[in-house]
Amino acid sequence: MVLRSSCWPPKQFKMPKQIHEIKDFLLTARRKDARSAKIKRSKDVVKFKVRCAKYLYTLCVFDYEKADKLKQSLPPGLSVQEV
Repeated sequence: MVLRSSCWPPKQFKMPKQIHEIKDFLLTARRKDARSAKIKRSKDVVKFKVRCAKYLYTLCVFDYEKADKLKQSLPPGLSVQEV
């Protein structure tokens, strides 16, 4: 017996999209549907994550000086949280 509902096929969770260029990441962060940003620092890499309406976009930066400059150039209206 197969039950059918109004939400068939079931919703799939979408994987985050990785951005490889800093310029593309800044354009994504300036979009109208960008809600928040998280910065996660580890020993080797700094990860920037921007939540937009459909996807979570990530950027991995391996240079700490570039990461500090990128943090300063994020839009002021975007809520930034350091994790």
